[in-house]
Amino acid sequence: MTESAGNKNEDCHAANGVKAGRNGMVKNHHHHHQCQKQEEVYHAACNGELYSRPFIESFEETPMLVAVLTYMGYGILTIFGYLRDFMREWKIEKCHIAREREEQKDFVPLYQDFEDFYTRNLYMRIRDSWNRPICSAPGATFDLIERSSNDYNWTFEYTGRVVKDVINLGSYNYLGFAENTGASATAAGEVTVKFGVGMASTRQEMGNLDRHEELEKLVASFLGVESAMAFGMGFATNSMNIPALAGKGCLILSDELNHASLVLGARLSGSTIWVFKHNNMQSLEKLLREAIVHGQPRTRLTWKKILILVEGIYSMEGSIIRLPELIALKKKYKAYLYLDEAHSIGALGPCGRGVVEYFGLDSKDVDVMMGTFTKSFGAAGGYIAGRKDLIDYLRTHSHSAIYATSMSLPVVEQIITCMKCIMGKDGTTIGRSRIQRLAENTVYFRRRLREMGFIIYGNNDSPVVPMMLYMPAKIGAFGREMLKRNIGVVVVGFPATPIIESRARFCISAAHTKEMLDRALDVISEVGDLLQLKYSRHKVLPSLDRTVDEE
Repeated sequence: MTESAGNKNEDCHAANGVKAGRNGMVKNHHHHHQCQKQEEVYHAACNGELYSRPFIESFEETPMLVAVLTYMGYGILTIFGYLRDFMREWKIEKCHIAREREEQKDFVPLYQDFEDFYTRNLYMRIRDSWNRPICSAPGATFDLIERSSNDYNWTFEYTGRVVKDVINLGSYNYLGFAENTGASATAAGEVTVKFGVGMASTRQEMGNLDRHEELEKLVASFLGVESAMAFGMGFATNSMNIPALAGKGCLILSDELNHASLVLGARLSGSTIWVFKHNNMQSLEKLLREAIVHGQPRTRLTWKKILILVEGIYSMEGSIIRLPELIALKKKYKAYLYLDEAHSIGALGPCGRGVVEYFGLDSKDVDVMMGTFTKSFGAAGGYIAGRKDLIDYLRTHSHSAIYATSMSLPVVEQIITCMKCIMGKDGTTIGRSRIQRLAENTVYFRRRLREMGFIIYGNNDSPVVPMMLYMPAKIGAFGREMLKRNIGVVVVGFPATPIIESRARFCISAAHTKEMLDRALDVISEVGDLLQLKYSRHKVLPSLDRTVDEE
């Protein structure tokens, strides 16, 4: 790892945005090539006017032998996949997947056979690692319904057994509010008895209640902006509002690792979309300059609007957006900034106000602040916040505001109660202590994994912790071995990640006790030895437990 405070030129160079794309993959619309991944350290000394604290992210290079073996593994699976497809074609092996009937052979294909190749021959082998049904609240632990398959994961049957007290390292329950006891659960229950569950109308008709307006005022106060608007679905908050903010003749600059909801919203808008390398401010500035100098293609007219789409925390990489540099660029080139804080709101900052507070910035410098209530608040839905004239415009132009049913009142009450707890308006310090505990758990968990020798991606303060698995066989093996030891984890592979960069993704929660984390870490180390997952060549010496301030 290149972690040298003395090499100031390298650190400053990194802080100014010279960084590979997704874990070293440099991409544009037409091509990509592998670049070296290395530890990046951003010191406040390099950008003293922008960063008020050290900004440390790591994306360690994939070991050459591991990369070669991973490609070989996928090659072997592909060869056997074609062999099995040949056997299915000649009815030697039964095919369970949907296919066109013989009488429909002249129709436009409904199922793209080649596109389903990965699903048929690779995903199905490890399908038991996903969609596992749970039967309890998704808190620090949960109960899991056991299932089995007699046809190689094409179908599943329940065994009738319930696996109790599985440690939950997969849910986005950052502050531990996804619970069935406590003030928020009690308040939601009382509102359910009084108002019911459904609203049966849109906000513009008969579905606007005083609790909806109270929620929006509370969100605006929490974020320090003029106004806010709540929506019933987090995904639709992006996909249905971006088309209201940009259209034909506008340019959208999108991070290459943006969430599917941001990508869909950008496409639905009809705007021109350019993609910049992940969290790379140099790549973004190059596109901004090109956009301003050359204008629109063919006509060379000035762009009506330039909108930059980014996320606060990227949920597959564990990286945090370089917001100070981004705001500086946005101001320099007179662009608009759309910040998706789905994973960072509640999880970052001393008071849980997200990535803006984390960097000590002014929320007024972000034109459109978006977030969801599905992670830190243990509820559902999302919000858009910003200037009052922006929110007033969205109330009359957003498809999600005009046509979608109002947010369910028990959900509204859950959010209000949790947000007041975080803000300290409930008269307690429970919210603040949860934020502090999440920060401590995150630093401790990441440090211990590094000391064990695993390759960990992302920012030191990100509660999303990707641990690299690489080889396809180890995706399913890791999930199964962890579950055998009563640890529930999420494993991720292609197409959610580059094909050779499969990983396990841990989500840390304030609800996790140190005993739970130590138990999980011991199991991860045991399974890591079993599957030979300790790839890191940069060993970190074990150290005594330290507080967050000491870290």
